[in-house]
Amino acid sequence: MMCFPHLSLSPKLRGGAFALALGGLGAGMTPLPAQAQVTAFKQAIAEAASVDDGVAAFYRENDYLPIWTGAGEKDRARRSALLAALSNLSVHGLPDRSVEVARLTEQMQNARTTRDIGMVEVALSRALVEYANDIQTGFLVPSQIDDGMVRVKPEASSNAFLTGIRDGQPTTFIRSLAPKSSQYRALMKEKLRLEGLIQDGGWGPTVANRKLEPGQSGPDVVALRNRLTSMGYLERSATMTYDGSVEAAVQRFQAEHGLEADGVAGKGTIAEVNKPVQARLKSVIVAMERERWLPTERGERHVLVNQTDFTAKIVDHGNITFETRSVIGKNQSDRRSPEFSDVMEHMVINPSWYVPRSIVTKEYLPQLKENPNAARHIEITDNRGRQVDRSAVDFTQFTARSFPFAMRQPPSRRNALGLVKFMFPNKHNIYLHDTPAKNLFSREVRAYSHGCIRLAQPFEFAYALLARQSEDPKAFFHRVLNSGKETKVELEQNVPVHIIYRTAIVSSKGRPEFRRDVYGRDAKVWAALERAGVVLTSVQG
Repeated sequence: MMCFPHLSLSPKLRGGAFALALGGLGAGMTPLPAQAQVTAFKQAIAEAASVDDGVAAFYRENDYLPIWTGAGEKDRARRSALLAALSNLSVHGLPDRSVEVARLTEQMQNARTTRDIGMVEVALSRALVEYANDIQTGFLVPSQIDDGMVRVKPEASSNAFLTGIRDGQPTTFIRSLAPKSSQYRALMKEKLRLEGLIQDGGWGPTVANRKLEPGQSGPDVVALRNRLTSMGYLERSATMTYDGSVEAAVQRFQAEHGLEADGVAGKGTIAEVNKPVQARLKSVIVAMERERWLPTERGERHVLVNQTDFTAKIVDHGNITFETRSVIGKNQSDRRSPEFSDVMEHMVINPSWYVPRSIVTKEYLPQLKENPNAARHIEITDNRGRQVDRSAVDFTQFTARSFPFAMRQPPSRRNALGLVKFMFPNKHNIYLHDTPAKNLFSREVRAYSHGCIRLAQPFEFAYALLARQSEDPKAFFHRVLNSGKETKVELEQNVPVHIIYRTAIVSSKGRPEFRRDVYGRDAKVWAALERAGVVLTSVQG
């Protein structure tokens, strides 16, 4: 960690040159009138800050007074805190900025004129703003990494950052910039733990990639036993048999890695057991970056959908109060579920399915060209919503671009949306809903939809949402459901929805859990971080 309590200036500028309002520059330099110094300093700041509107606004409001380059102790404390923070970014899984620290140090050491000092002043402010943005709202721009990562990062204020460092205790203020969520703190702790494991040699030898199950014995079982022991899932033992203790350890491992917890170490389980510490550390670092992308205020009640976990949860005051399995978009370019946050406003009981245009033209139009009576369960409607007589239309004349009709599936138990959908209107046309395809929820990997999120327990999800506005939410829901009519039910309290993608999480019990990178997005995020300079310890684990 590098600290610079005093700027190392040329002899001409030592002794108060940074305190421009104090008058005289150093001995041996032809002095300028005090007002000329102030004017030159302000002009230098205005020029240097003009490339950043937020920084420029701060200095205008601050009457171009310095916050870094004065001779007082507060300015020295700010410089020291900033340069120390820039030298310690790896703690947050962010790219090393030692080159920038060296450049800033050199710029300070080489300051010769009042103009030079003004340039140093702005350089330090811009370094703080960049640091604050990176650590508070993320280093990367999600949409530049993957077109399914449509999340908009929280806005940050350069003016607020600079005002904060000016008015607060510098070290305390800089420490306050990182996300305050319990998840972020837990991920930081897990990062340190994994880095220590790498230095200690990792989890030891890997296990042969073949199925192992209770009752077996031999060297492969011993290798599995040893690996699970070093990971913390099994107490040390001398057993060479896949006994009850090994089976229980496998089940715990499976549960914490999104696998079917059957206690059998199949090839999928063995593949996850064999993942090196480095792979898990990458997931944690990526998760920290993703945590920075989320809104600071998640909502005291919010819905959290983790795509890699295939779950949807209702969270109240930080505690999970409802959880159900989910199905997400199929791993195809036009079906993957996007990541974003929005606000749930209402639910629709007995919904119609208004077929998205992409599905109409890609899936149903080819069927209609072959057979006008295809997909009879779906109505074809004109631009006024009137049902079209299929027998009167030659569907072969249309292309995907010229097809003039819409398609709608009326409410029913066979409806693609099931019997209820939960709406948070968004430009991606994504929502949560029921489904008649209940068999998919028993599968380990549940990526089958066109992009929307299907829920295994949609009725119970509805009851939980309605509980705050109905004395008997279940009775209310079924009264509307039994009417058979498409009914919009407003939520008296809108609920934020966060659709996220995390392959590393820390549970409420403090246990690290990992999931597979089902869409390959985390690999892209890691590659971008690595290109920017994030590095791992090279010891293999």
